[in-house]
Amino acid sequence: MKYFDAHTHVNFVAFNEDREAVILRAKDAGVAMNVVGTQADTSQGAVELAEKYDNVYATIGLHPVHTSKSYHDEKELGEGGKAFTSRGEVFDASVYKELAASPKVIAIGECGLDYYRLEDDTKKLQEKVFIEHIKLANKIAKPLMLHIRNAYEDALAILKSHAKVNGDVHFFAGDWEIARKFLDLGFTLSFTGVITFTHDYDEVIKKTPLDMLLSETDAPYVSPVPYRGKRNEPSFVTEVVKKIAEIRGEDPGLVESQLFENAKRVFGIESAA
Repeated sequence: MKYFDAHTHVNFVAFNEDREAVILRAKDAGVAMNVVGTQADTSQGAVELAEKYDNVYATIGLHPVHTSKSYHDEKELGEGGKAFTSRGEVFDASVYKELAASPKVIAIGECGLDYYRLEDDTKKLQEKVFIEHIKLANKIAKPLMLHIRNAYEDALAILKSHAKVNGDVHFFAGDWEIARKFLDLGFTLSFTGVITFTHDYDEVIKKTPLDMLLSETDAPYVSPVPYRGKRNEPSFVTEVVKKIAEIRGEDPGLVESQLFENAKRVFGIESAA
């Protein structure tokens, strides 16, 4: 393996028709991946995939939008939302601790704060559940996979108060001032295919030390150029890595190998497939 997709969702219903083909296509492209759960069911699915395929690892947790009544995304759990907890899932640390017993579980998350569709009474609940994730990560010494939207300063305050581990800021979308604060805490920043069609994050990508960057797809969302308009998949992470090298003006081979080593370090992987 030469590439690491640090955050993907091949456990989602969007891949029900061809999940194995997608995973094997990634393997053929030299891509190992971290399949990320968003609630108990999808976390369980991530672990099952990780235990089945040697280029797959898992992250388990409760997405902040699923802590309360939340927007239904058909790409995640399908039409009708049979497994979708529209009223919100109560975070049960014992369930996630049991899932974390798998040696293929490499992080806790995606957890954090999402203020995009925020109801008045959900902010405190999100903060409470975020802290519970951090406590679990501290207890089992696993890194955090952070989902933060419109809430960077609040998330930083919580991490400073509670976290004894670091991890990755998934789909980073802040400016350099915010980026530096996470880097100072030891968190890496990961970028998606968005960077192939906007220059919004060029400054952060240029200024961040190369050993603190990760690549991801967030598949099935935000396909990179030249795949825009199609469902995203882990094999497309090669385009993200290529673009990071281009933005930084660095040798693509150097960037490719360093990002792979970064993922192994952050997630405590001795060897990635």
